[in-house]
Amino acid sequence: MTDHTTLTRRTTLAGATALALAPLAALAQGAPADGPANGRGPAQVTGLVYEDRGAKGRRGPDDPGLPDVLVSNGREVVRTDAQGRYTLPIGDEVVIFVVKPTGFALPLGPDGLPHFSCLHQPAGTPPDLALRYPGIAPTGPLPASVDFGLVRRPESGDFEVVLFTDPQPESHAELTFVRDTAVARVLGTPGAFDTVAFGMTTGDILFDDLSLYPRQNRIIAQIGVPWFHLGGNHDLNFEAPDAHYSRETFKRTFGAPYYALEHGGVLFLMLDNVNYLGAHSANAGRGGRYEGRIGERQLAFVENLLGQTPADRLVVVAMHIPLTNDLGPDDPANSTADRAQLLRLLAGRPSVSVSGHTHTTEHHYLGPDGRAGATGDDAHHHHILTAVSGSWWSGPPDRRGIATADSRDGTPHGFHVLSITGGRRYTTRYVPASDDAGRQMRIVLESQFHADDLARLPDTRLYELLGATIPAESAAGTNVVVNLFDGGPRSRVSFRIGDGPLMPMTRTRRPDPFVAALYARNAASKKSWVKAEPCSHLWVARLPRDLRAGTHRLTVEATDEYGRPHRDGLVLELVDGAARAG
Repeated sequence: MTDHTTLTRRTTLAGATALALAPLAALAQGAPADGPANGRGPAQVTGLVYEDRGAKGRRGPDDPGLPDVLVSNGREVVRTDAQGRYTLPIGDEVVIFVVKPTGFALPLGPDGLPHFSCLHQPAGTPPDLALRYPGIAPTGPLPASVDFGLVRRPESGDFEVVLFTDPQPESHAELTFVRDTAVARVLGTPGAFDTVAFGMTTGDILFDDLSLYPRQNRIIAQIGVPWFHLGGNHDLNFEAPDAHYSRETFKRTFGAPYYALEHGGVLFLMLDNVNYLGAHSANAGRGGRYEGRIGERQLAFVENLLGQTPADRLVVVAMHIPLTNDLGPDDPANSTADRAQLLRLLAGRPSVSVSGHTHTTEHHYLGPDGRAGATGDDAHHHHILTAVSGSWWSGPPDRRGIATADSRDGTPHGFHVLSITGGRRYTTRYVPASDDAGRQMRIVLESQFHADDLARLPDTRLYELLGATIPAESAAGTNVVVNLFDGGPRSRVSFRIGDGPLMPMTRTRRPDPFVAALYARNAASKKSWVKAEPCSHLWVARLPRDLRAGTHRLTVEATDEYGRPHRDGLVLELVDGAARAG
């Protein structure tokens, strides 16, 4: 675990070498910064952003200051002057961070975490909170100069970003599942991730047990790219009475709870929209209440940062709780109350936002008022990402002993990759963590009316309920059901039999029958709260009434939210009589 509590006068955050050799607490030196306590006027922090030539981890005599680099205290945003210096106001507790500019790299610690922020919390975490997991040690006064070293590194406008959300391991065993599925997929797929510049996890890094952070960081570091983190509602210090001290362990481990960076000409806004409301009185220290809210201070930071950003620059916003969602668009714990304020700040700019939290995969297009269903070119695209843990690591084990973890909307657990072209255009793609990496849909056939009700059909095997061998007399009443895992309102799905014409399918909001049956038949292997939920990317159509007994090729063709084609199929057997062939 890296301690971000203090800075050096010249070398803190300057490079991986220095960070690997000494803890940050041992690097503080120099006179305290000006402040009311020493009678030197308004509290402020000054410092330098410089180019660390040769990535030495400290400033050398030939390392120049870098002008026009953005630095923030979490509200105000300033640019460094011609010598690379900046000045910002500070309060009693504040985080100062540099906004990594295009063409430069941040130093990485031995745990692979980027270092870009300084915690100023002179008294540390209040000891009377009695946090279960360590908070922040007293940082004392700031050094006279809070400096950030950056290493010059060319960046293309064509790059990719790995997007994890909700790995959410409850235990070391489930953290092993993360290691052997999502992380192994990135490491073990030759050529698929060669242009990845960095990665991020958009919250619920863990499932309440924050002692797992060090191991989590060591595992993620093996991917070999800088990795940025946001906190979720399961990354909180639940003993805190409200939001103010609810991120102490997160800040101790990762630094600033919200921040920004630039890469390849794209601005990435990393926001914390989990507003902790305090513990349940009957469950103190083991969970609490929260809402989705960005808050006035972060919105001011966004406004000030965008004021320093060209209007034609692509802005990617990441957060944990969705702006809105399909299952409960007005549920305060599953949507963002002040999303309209954020969207007003983004209006007129190319932008996209990503989130997690709901363990579903969804696409929404929002108007400036925050309402979903916008159709114009100026609609804001909000993408709820597939959870790495799927259904919280529920479901029967596979041959490795890892939970199959199909999400509650039927999407196999996995992650997404954001692709940027020319620093202006974006797409995302879904990557299953355990299933066939190229498979983007599941096709099942519903030939029995109560196929999704295992209480009525308790002795029937899953694929007898949903498989592709059906009695010919049931064909006319059989539904073809397609789960296009990363589909949405702009996707289109059709099917054909043999070489026949394509027949359009209808997007239908209902539970995926496959995952409903899977959960029902494996109830003992799932978490108690997990159940199949209505899916926003399910398409349904009936088989043709004139389809005769025999063996047929059924092909599904789809286009996704970006107009990309996808194709899959199965062999359909219509058998005479009620006999089933398996």
